[in-house]
Amino acid sequence: MPRTVSDGGEGFDDIASRSSSHRRMDSIQHGHGYKVGFPPKKSLFAEFSDAVKETFFADDPLREYKDLPKSKKIWLGLQHVFPVLGWSRDYTLGKFKGDLIAGLTIASLCIPQDIGYSKLANLPPQVGLYSSFVPPLIYAVMGSSRDIAIGPVAVVSLLLGTLLQNEIDPKTHPLEYSRLAFTATFFAGITQAALGFFRLGFIIEFLSHAAIIGFVAGAAVTIALQQLKGFLGIANFTKKTDIVSVMKSVWGNVHHGWNWQTILIGTSFLAFLLVAKYIGKKKKKLFWVSAIAPLISVIVSTFFVYITRADKHGVSIVKNIKKGINPPSASLIYFTGPYLATGFKIGAVAGMIGLTEAIAIGRTFAALKDYQIDGNKEMVALGTMNIVGSMTSCYVATGSFSRSAVNYMAGCETAVSNVVMSTVVMLTLLLITPLFKYTPNAILSSIIISAVLGLIDYQSAYLIWKVDKLDFLACLGAFFGVVFSSVEYGLLIAVAISLFKILLQVTRPRTALLGNLPRTTIYRNVEQYPDAAKVPGVLIVRVDSAIYFTNSNYVKERILRWLRDEEEQQQDQKLSKIEFLIVELSPVIDIDTSGIHALEELLKALEKRKIQLVLANPGPAVIQKLRAAKFTDLIGEDKIFLTVGDAVKKFAPKVVDNV
Repeated sequence: MPRTVSDGGEGFDDIASRSSSHRRMDSIQHGHGYKVGFPPKKSLFAEFSDAVKETFFADDPLREYKDLPKSKKIWLGLQHVFPVLGWSRDYTLGKFKGDLIAGLTIASLCIPQDIGYSKLANLPPQVGLYSSFVPPLIYAVMGSSRDIAIGPVAVVSLLLGTLLQNEIDPKTHPLEYSRLAFTATFFAGITQAALGFFRLGFIIEFLSHAAIIGFVAGAAVTIALQQLKGFLGIANFTKKTDIVSVMKSVWGNVHHGWNWQTILIGTSFLAFLLVAKYIGKKKKKLFWVSAIAPLISVIVSTFFVYITRADKHGVSIVKNIKKGINPPSASLIYFTGPYLATGFKIGAVAGMIGLTEAIAIGRTFAALKDYQIDGNKEMVALGTMNIVGSMTSCYVATGSFSRSAVNYMAGCETAVSNVVMSTVVMLTLLLITPLFKYTPNAILSSIIISAVLGLIDYQSAYLIWKVDKLDFLACLGAFFGVVFSSVEYGLLIAVAISLFKILLQVTRPRTALLGNLPRTTIYRNVEQYPDAAKVPGVLIVRVDSAIYFTNSNYVKERILRWLRDEEEQQQDQKLSKIEFLIVELSPVIDIDTSGIHALEELLKALEKRKIQLVLANPGPAVIQKLRAAKFTDLIGEDKIFLTVGDAVKKFAPKVVDNV
């Protein structure tokens, strides 16, 4: 047992105290209160390694490997790359029943959606089905989410189709267009996997939630407008996606381009799909009604078109869907030539959007079932499946919210539901694709319209408006950018406004004037707490941000402006002159040389006015840097306190005595 002061010997506490006293200015103490501590000085390498660890390895991924034999480490490493090795050991027949029902349900939803989404991407209908066959199998082995359903999605399909057709016309050069699509898919996978492997997932956080809400809603409106071509039976339709061009194209064909049989089919089944969706939302147990409604619509509409031969009367049909599973396409990817850079650019954008959607969906359902998903692991899984997909005639696949919601409500237990869905899609490709020959395009348009209407989250938009007007501006900018210009401009506006918000918050941090809450030693913002009283002769200001080169001058000027305002008010009211300025540094997590220079200028400006500068509660990084820059010597050790209350007690004792 170590001895302590109480038993007369020199224990661990005494040794620590004696060794710390040898360090120069390890702490600053006032009276009998607590002291401002200085963290031990770290070497340059230690500081750098800590910063790298906190940035890239905040979750400490190697913690579970500590103190384990080599064989166990290898097994855990394999489980990390292939999570299926972990959960498959506890897999039971009961879980398979849940996965089987969920897989069959989402398969009935995905087959008609895939055919429709491939048209959004300007690709043959079978390519949409290919993308729900191979990628889900890869994800089932490498993904960590139990609920996410993998396949093509509307927003990414539209984005890909828009960007690709700007480079190559899909009608005149279908092979080159498909090659560029596979190239973009390959680089989408490379981008996703690289972000996960190098643990750079925080990059996707630069797209704010508000901007994503607006972007997705705008894309949903654009997708719905694009479906008017198939819904109304218009043959000559604009290639532009903005609402003005689309409506001009729609009304320009009203007398000669619309087909009443097509409109009848589209309207009837759209009404059926919306009613089925309403029933599924109202009664959770009947979720399967909305899930199988698209497949029922396809079967019934195809049958009626076949027996009435409506295709002879102007009703556009799908025609032939190529039979057979995914052919290899690795040789079709552009690894050289002028389309290499184009494919990389389009793929990187599509990959980032797909990644954002998939991670958001995975986290949502993981929270509902109270389990964790590894964001970086998810990125590697999604990237790998798209790389393999690009070599097997697939285009960019990601997590689908509508299918994932159905998967969750159907009672899925593991990623085996994706395997079941993939198997059904494979059987469809091998056996029944010829049956889709007479499927009217109007029914596919109806399915897509009913699906994308759920992407318009007006409730979240209203909440954003109530909470943060600048966030709402980002939401609105992204929405109108997509609807009135194009998907890429909408995305650009979303990113630009998100970055502008970050810059605004960084360059113009909040500051607050603090006052004393009656009968306490607590000091709070006088705007938030009107009862908080200002201390006579003392001005207390709090800075609510790190002080960097981007905002250091603003922070200094803002504090001086507080001072000028208070001095003018005191002259008018004939109050006592301000003698002390206390700066509360609790929220200031860091400071750089520009920030320290700003404090030095502030100190000089105050000295001219014969006002003393006092600092309260600087954090470890801040006090360490202030000491390294010798600012602590400049201001004086007796001007740095643990709390605002300690500082007021020192310089305005009468106020404290009255508490």
